[in-house]
Amino acid sequence: MTQPSSPSPTATYRLQLQPDFPFAAAERAVPHLAELGVSHLHLSPVLESVPGSTHGYDVVDHGAVRAELGGERGLRQLAATARAHGLGLVVDLVPNHMAVPQPAALNGPLWEVLRDGPASPYARWFDIDWDGGHDGRLLLPVLGGPLGDELPHFVVAAGDGLLRYHEHAFPLRPGTEELPLPRLLASQWYRLGWWRLARSELNYRRFFTISELIGVRVEDPAVFDATHRTVLRLIRDGVIDGLRIDHPDGLVDPGGYLARLREGTGGRWTVVEKILTGDERLPASWACAGTTGYDALRHIDGLFVCPQGSGRLFSHYRDFVTPLADEGGDWEETVRRAAYEVVTHDLAAEVERLVRTAARISGRAPRPGDHAPWALRQALRELLVRLPVYRPYAADATRAAADAAMLGRAAAGARGAFRVPAEARAVDLIHDLALGRWPDEPDERDGEGGHGDSPYEADRADRADFAARFAQTASALHAKSVEDTAFYRYPVLLSACEVGGDPGEPALGPDAFHAYCARVQRDRPTTGTVLSTHDTKRSADVRARIAVLSECPDRWRDVLGSMAEAAVCGAGSGVDGAGPADPMVSWLAWQTAFGLGAPAGGAGAERVAPAVLKAAREAGLRTSWTEPRADYEEAVTEFVHSGPCGPLGAPLAALGAELAPFVRANVLGAALLHLTMPGVPDLYQGSERLHTALVDPDNRAPARFRPELLAELDGGAAPRDLSAEKLRLTATALRLRRRRPEWFGAAASYEPVRAEGPAADHCVAFCRSGRVVPVLTRLSLRLVETGGWWDTGLRLPPGGPWRELLTGREVPGGALVGLSELLADAPVALFAAE
Repeated sequence: MTQPSSPSPTATYRLQLQPDFPFAAAERAVPHLAELGVSHLHLSPVLESVPGSTHGYDVVDHGAVRAELGGERGLRQLAATARAHGLGLVVDLVPNHMAVPQPAALNGPLWEVLRDGPASPYARWFDIDWDGGHDGRLLLPVLGGPLGDELPHFVVAAGDGLLRYHEHAFPLRPGTEELPLPRLLASQWYRLGWWRLARSELNYRRFFTISELIGVRVEDPAVFDATHRTVLRLIRDGVIDGLRIDHPDGLVDPGGYLARLREGTGGRWTVVEKILTGDERLPASWACAGTTGYDALRHIDGLFVCPQGSGRLFSHYRDFVTPLADEGGDWEETVRRAAYEVVTHDLAAEVERLVRTAARISGRAPRPGDHAPWALRQALRELLVRLPVYRPYAADATRAAADAAMLGRAAAGARGAFRVPAEARAVDLIHDLALGRWPDEPDERDGEGGHGDSPYEADRADRADFAARFAQTASALHAKSVEDTAFYRYPVLLSACEVGGDPGEPALGPDAFHAYCARVQRDRPTTGTVLSTHDTKRSADVRARIAVLSECPDRWRDVLGSMAEAAVCGAGSGVDGAGPADPMVSWLAWQTAFGLGAPAGGAGAERVAPAVLKAAREAGLRTSWTEPRADYEEAVTEFVHSGPCGPLGAPLAALGAELAPFVRANVLGAALLHLTMPGVPDLYQGSERLHTALVDPDNRAPARFRPELLAELDGGAAPRDLSAEKLRLTATALRLRRRRPEWFGAAASYEPVRAEGPAADHCVAFCRSGRVVPVLTRLSLRLVETGGWWDTGLRLPPGGPWRELLTGREVPGGALVGLSELLADAPVALFAAE
């Protein structure tokens, strides 16, 4: 574990910068956010990006702060205003990729590579396989159709040295300006191709499957220096205080990158967007405070899912949807099928590059394996689809043993996919290369393997390249097959279909939560924690509403059953060609509308319909991004407007009213956990109040603030609704963290406080540093149905007195107090012994 050498934030507040919310707008929000109680603003990427971008992850110039946001002057002014109010700045950094923009000249380094090819000094910046076909050229899959069909749309501007195609412009290789068009196209350092070629023919690394984002080689020290110079200067100047690192799993060597970054920043607080699965741990060697917090989200959300009820909800889902096992009927089979589809189709180019590298290595071995390309390809696919984590880290000594065991298990399964055992030896080769091993290589210490002209030395670059690319491809595969496909094919309980989540095992008990918190406090006490982000598919408060359904699955069944055929999209829709009814997208649409709390009558349809359509395209079963079916999508949109968000949606509103007290318990309970558990809480813009947002772009709207509401509460006004109640709780906890950072930071402690009595499992409480005890209710509907707290009590730690910060009442320490009394006013309480 590596602790930051700079002071850690007590809490951060994420602002999604965009042209409609620039630095000046963030500056105007500073007084309110300082009053709220955070210590740092957390800014989305600030470097120059594609004009109009609403997210900033499509960087085009690492040397400039984005002009549309106010440029470096605006950022410095924001930092100065923040500093005057006691706040620092944490900035999101994107080291993995840059944009392939329109026009390409917006990305200066890439423009020079397109003009001058491998001889350009910027060629080392980009992860391009110049030997990967296309006659040594870089494929740019930007054409709307096959090249022959698009020839009439090319315009050669010889005087400007440009080749134009619609809104695109490309540099001409010097000396080719006067050539006939066919020869001119063939003479460039790039090959313009049909966009459909990208999946199988692309010869540069991209971000997942997005060809508009090209991989950057920050493992090259010169590239690291050039792409980080401006950010590091702003850190030295005191403008930036900390960093969030986007997508470290895309890098060749994340650990090496973080070590170099730590040296450059002087040890500033840094968190990484690393998604952990199951019991996976962040590599101990990584020089960072921890993750951005999706692992915390999983452990918080799981507390509010009833394990028995979620199982019964699955039974109702299966009866309603009748899915095939690998199309949403079984989680593991759904994930495996999605992985096969992605690795075979979407990531075909990445797999083929690995096949070529493995074939070269095998062919140069002292005992060539005679592995046919098809066998290497199958071995790669079979091994990749069996990895339970995003990627292995073969070069990291702290993960070597665990990753070797994991890949060993995957290889055992992969061998079984071969009909001829002898041909399954291809799996052994791929397995060893993925781990960075070469079983036939002699020990360099014996004097036979350390010479520069040895065949082993000649293969060293290929072997290192293979291990890195295997890991990078594994990460892309997991993200696309699980997050972006299987989550949308298994919509049993949508609150569990979240980044870092496990829809197959959505529930976690108090013991698992306490164990996780104790480990975080011990290993990475200043890691990030989140509940809502710009990437969550549903905000925390939407998920809190949906999670209640796990406590009343029969009520959910009855609501859908009361509408008979009208509950299913496509039944009697009257849309020609819409095909058969789609109960899966119907189930998803009803839960989405319930989670949003959209009133009947269509008010939420403009938000729900795009989210449901996106889910259907991501699922890829009836429509997709690349092969959209207009008739089907029209039917889905009509269904959302007339059903969940229309007149037929009245039962949803009635159910929402019935469940409101239990939604309140989930919303406030999750917020309290987030704000008081080990780690540094990051609040997404607007989430200090009730915040209902769906998948992007719905969750990336410009921030809106209510400083007058906070002023009312500070003046003694009672909360008027759940939103105000959440705001009061948030401000109270944030101010406590800022006032007493030692109670929550690296030197703090964490101890579970366990309730006593028949309803003890419905209470979660813990003590921070002997001074703070949050108490909350979980599975509150089941609690009511079983008779309430009865004589269940909680014994606050000795000492005190303990003052409840939301109400001001005091409770003696050491005595057993009934939870019915302790939580008489609200489902949560926050005690402090100051």
